[in-house]
Amino acid sequence: MWKVILEITILWFIIYHIMLFFETSRAVNVLKGIVIILVSFFIIQRLGLSRLNWLFTKLFAISIIALLVIFQPEIRQGLARLGQRYPFKLILKREHLESVLKEIIVAVDHLQKKKVGALIAISRNDSLKPYIDTGIMIDAFVSSDLIETIFTTGSPLHDGGLIIQNDRIVAGGCIFPLTEDINLSRIYGMRHRAGIGLTESTDAIVIIVSEERSEISLVYQGKLFQNLNREELLLKIKDILKV
Repeated sequence: MWKVILEITILWFIIYHIMLFFETSRAVNVLKGIVIILVSFFIIQRLGLSRLNWLFTKLFAISIIALLVIFQPEIRQGLARLGQRYPFKLILKREHLESVLKEIIVAVDHLQKKKVGALIAISRNDSLKPYIDTGIMIDAFVSSDLIETIFTTGSPLHDGGLIIQNDRIVAGGCIFPLTEDINLSRIYGMRHRAGIGLTESTDAIVIIVSEERSEISLVYQGKLFQNLNREELLLKIKDILKV
């Protein structure tokens, strides 16, 4: 009996991660193409068209190699996420979490009004240690004043990313990976590309303040939510965190 439960659990785990992989629009389009090929292959076999059947058989072998090449970045990122996942997560009390989020929102609101750029990553389940190690350790309680000071124009940490984990500002001046999405509009600078890049390889929530457009954006799982006010930003974060 326990073997059946184990097999079902493993199968569910595999299917779940495959579905996560196919969340991207590029992967969805490829999935549609695979479905069309499979349906065509089934029809050809039923009709007994031997030459087309031979051609499609060879095509499948080539397609496997092609998929590995096409999705090499996504496969690499998926393996990286799997290796970075914490076995346990420290859960903050709701009241404490509300307090931390309030400090972040107040800081972001002030930075937007001052037209000061910012890049803030909120850690969730995936470890951000590789990116923490690229910055300067801070290890302080989250406060709006400290966040604003870190991103003050001329500050040594102004141009890097800030990482918040649980109720602490862990590090500043961190370097995040840039997105490989070639379709991203040229209007987005390095902060947006770094924010999107980090969320493509981890489950972090990233907040971006654009100094050029004085705009607040949130990025999660590679998806960019633009031009948010402080209330919309807070609601979006709470929706992701399920609080």
